[in-house]
Amino acid sequence: MLQWPMPTSLHEERLKLVLDTLREHGASRILDLGCGEGPLMLALAGDDFFQKVTGLDISQSALEKCRRALAAAKIALDGRVAVVNQSFAEADPNLQDYDAAILLETIEHIPPDRLSKVERAVFNSFCPRLVVITTPNQECNDLLGVPAHRLRHPGHEFEWIRAKFETWSRGVAGRNGYAVEFSGIGWAHPAFGAPSQMALFFRDG
Repeated sequence: MLQWPMPTSLHEERLKLVLDTLREHGASRILDLGCGEGPLMLALAGDDFFQKVTGLDISQSALEKCRRALAAAKIALDGRVAVVNQSFAEADPNLQDYDAAILLETIEHIPPDRLSKVERAVFNSFCPRLVVITTPNQECNDLLGVPAHRLRHPGHEFEWIRAKFETWSRGVAGRNGYAVEFSGIGWAHPAFGAPSQMALFFRDG
């Protein structure tokens, strides 16, 4: 097994990069798609820069944990912060009034044959000016001690190498009138890259 320095907190680095990216682009009305138990929701809702924060998830139990986490942080579910039991693979015109949509370590939980449905909903129905997607970089799994026959998490449907993620992302961008840029998250191995990867989609022109 290969060895490489591990990050102090890849999760915290990921959250910081996403929030910094949103601020840099002036995105203050945010959709957290697949919000789960709410780590990104807590970070967004706890920052006054973000004027509206809505989390979607199909798991009632995850949303209940998210609500409890928000309540523990004394963040009220009101006109500014909301969590909704809803699929983000379904078109919804009520979700069009947002600057950015975030899929934080989410697409790898979606069966590959449903990714096109997610694409249509996010990029053609919700139509935010920014979309941020982060996902594991499969090339680093050995460095992280993940056996070759396993994925990083039992809930993952797939984990992509950088070339696959970039090819898919460029296709999504081209089909929907967006440009796309890529970056790594965490330490960077000279051959295998960073353990997590991010695509930033923004409206072309």
